[in-house]
Amino acid sequence: MTVHHLTTDRDNCPVLMTADIISGKWTLLILRDLSEGLNRFSLLERSLLGISPKTLSERLKSLEKAGVITRTSYAEVPPRVEYALTDRGMDLIPLIDHMRDYGTKWLVSGNGAGADRSNGDPHGV
Repeated sequence: MTVHHLTTDRDNCPVLMTADIISGKWTLLILRDLSEGLNRFSLLERSLLGISPKTLSERLKSLEKAGVITRTSYAEVPPRVEYALTDRGMDLIPLIDHMRDYGTKWLVSGNGAGADRSNGDPHGV
């Protein structure tokens, strides 16, 4: 497999642009949860042990701005908001799956040459 270096212009490098979307702490876990059908703020918050409501809100807004998720508000009492992956967001799921496979093969303790580098992540993206 050949890795093609397309450009050094950060603003036009597709790898760096993708990394900018998924690189924030918790972002991959949010995408994972949305792909599994967890679509309400409270469900995401419960699934992501240790995330603050402020951080979850910021990550969701960032993903919405990037066109990776949609936010739908329902005029109910109490108000209900649901999040969903867009087609752009769904296309990130195989990338996350490949990252999981790589980490399992090379980085998780007892596999490959790497040491356990999970940083205590109980979620195991």
